This record gives sequence, C-alpha cells and structure tokens, in this order.
Amino acid sequence: MTERRFSPAQLFGFACAVYQGIGVGEAEAAVLADTLVQADLWGHQSHGVLRTVWYARRILSGAAVHGRDPVLVVDAGAVAVLDGRDGIGQCIARRAMDESVARAKAHGVGAVAVRNSGHFGTAMYFTRRAAARDCIGILTSNASPAMAPWGGRRKLIGTNPWSIAAPTGIGPPCVLDLANTVVARGKLYLADKRGAPIPDGWAIDVDGVPTNDARAGIAGTILPMAGHKGYGIATLMDVLSGVLSGSGFGDAVVGPYVPDGPSRAGHLAVALDIAAFRDVAAFKADMDRLIDTLKAAPKAQGTDEIFFPGEPEHRAEQHQRAAGIALPPDTVASLRRDTAELGLTAALAFLG
Repeated sequence: MTERRFSPAQLFGFACAVYQGIGVGEAEAAVLADTLVQADLWGHQSHGVLRTVWYARRILSGAAVHGRDPVLVVDAGAVAVLDGRDGIGQCIARRAMDESVARAKAHGVGAVAVRNSGHFGTAMYFTRRAAARDCIGILTSNASPAMAPWGGRRKLIGTNPWSIAAPTGIGPPCVLDLANTVVARGKLYLADKRGAPIPDGWAIDVDGVPTNDARAGIAGTILPMAGHKGYGIATLMDVLSGVLSGSGFGDAVVGPYVPDGPSRAGHLAVALDIAAFRDVAAFKADMDRLIDTLKAAPKAQGTDEIFFPGEPEHRAEQHQRAAGIALPPDTVASLRRDTAELGLTAALAFLG
C-alpha cells in the first residue's frame, strides 16, 4: 500500500477532535494538535500525529491533567520556577518558553525551570517561538529511561533532548533539536509499527547484545550518540532539567509510551534577548553571512547541497504544505483502530 497524503488542516482537525472528544478544552487541544502536525510537516513522523492517542490515553488515565494551569513557585526577576502540576507537557513548555522570553525582554536573559511537567514532543517547536521574538531560545528536557550509563546495560538515563534556535535575517531560523541517543526512541516505535528492522548501532537488547529488532531495542536500551559523550551530555541535561528544577530525574521520569503514572518530567527554558547584547539587525546580518559561508563550502563527493541546521525541516514543511503530509498506511490504520477503541467516531471523519 502507498502512503496517503493529508492536508495539515485535516490532521489538525483529527487531533483536535480526539482531544476535545475526551474533554480537553479547545485551547489546550489546539496546542497539542499543532505540535503534532508541525512535527509531521518538518518530517519528524516519530513525533507527529502517530502519538495522538498516546497522549490521549495519559489524559484519560489522569496521568496528565487537562485544564490545570501551571503556577510560579519562584518569581525572581530573570529567574523563575514553574510547577506544571502534572498538566499537559506541550502547554506547560509553551508557557515556560514564553515566560523566559518575557523575562529576557525585561532583564536581557530569562531562565525558567519547570517541574512536574510531561513529554512535550519536538523541542524546536518551542525554541522557534523565542527566535520569532528576536531572542536565542534554549530548551532542555529530561525523559523516561532509554539508555544505560556508559558501560552498563540497564537503562537509567533518558534521551533528554535539547534545542537551540536563533533568528536569521532573510530565511528561517537556525535551529537544532536533538536527543542524546543515536536516534529518538520514537523512531524505534515507528520501525516497530512498520515491521521494519532498525540499523546497526541503534540499540542493544536486555542482555546487552546489539539488535536490529525494534521491539528488542525498546525493551533493551538505545545507544548514546557519540559513545560516552552522548551519555555525558544526557546526564548533564538531566541536571539542568530535573535536578535544578526539583522535578524527577533518572529513572523517576515516566514517558508518553506508558498510559498511566505522573511523568515528573522537568525542563529548563532560557531566552537571550539579542538586543541586550548587540544590534539585532547586525546580529541577523552576521547570521546570514555565517549561513552563506557554510553553504558555500566545497562539497564532499555525493553531496548536492549543504544545509544549515533547521533548513531540512523548513524545506520539508514547504513541500508538505503544498503536497500534503504523507503518512504510511500502517500509521493511518493504527490511528483508525486506536481512535475507534476510544469511541471517538467524530475524529475518524477527518481521516476519510
């Protein structure tokens, strides 16, 4: 079977209908849906509408509580601590990033630590909000255990993703969003749904043996990127996200793949107001020159074009907004099945 293409509006309507169908308010449902559709537009299907029902099940179990606003527990000028109170991670992360930008505009820098949040999807969705307001946005998060300490075989450290986004003058922002494992765990779930093998070097099974089986890799551990360096970065991201905020850390964090249990995820959102450091127009001009320099570098054999960080996602979004978002048939089938199991027939209409 071939992939089907859906308009962004169709998938947004589908996800909104799922969340509103289980009682989530319109505003929160829209944030959740938008983060999922945007991930698909960027070509990150592992974090796209594939996850719609995962989040719904956590809301239904009470693990993630809709309609619960986060509260400030520390309010100290440039610094704040936000307690998400087990709310919806995407909504909490957006509030934290926007709060950090507001504080940066007042103080030059804003840093907001977040406790008791949940999985928020793609980190670049939030750092780009800072870049749109002429700030450099930085966001870190911890996650449920996915990798073992370097040399071990019991998973105790999450993928613990992070993102940095900076505005440019004439193009999309320069943005990095990555997990500290070789791949995000969602890519193993995507491979498992497709019945496809995973490449060498992605994961080891519960006995510490390298595996090409996605399900065995999920049960085992995903390997860190760059060996011990990825493990070290992930550990320090846990310090910034979980330990500093007073949230869960290590194996105390529960991920979106589990339908119940408070997540206890923590984040750190930082914004740097470029105007506090230098003239914004001059900064953007230098960013453009940096990008031009990178793209003009001599190309290695087999390379047609050099991209700057964030450019592949920008290209993918342009294409899929015009052509539609391509979803594999197995993803569409699982969305239909899972949505029907929840009795949300109104949402199914959006999938045709």
